[in-house]
Amino acid sequence: MGEVVNLRLARKAKKRAEKEQTAATNRAAFGQSKAEKAAEKAESDRQTSILDGAKRD
Repeated sequence: MGEVVNLRLARKAKKRAEKEQTAATNRAAFGQSKAEKAAEKAESDRQTSILDGAKRD
């Protein structure tokens, strides 16, 4: 005879595992440290100022 399994708990555990997998994927895709964000913003600001400086009236 097989082991008795509480289906409610099994469903919750499966859902938690799926959420953790999604979170791990998102961390890899979108996660940036504070320094990386600051560097990206500085580069964006630099490019904007260069572009604005090159405008012709």
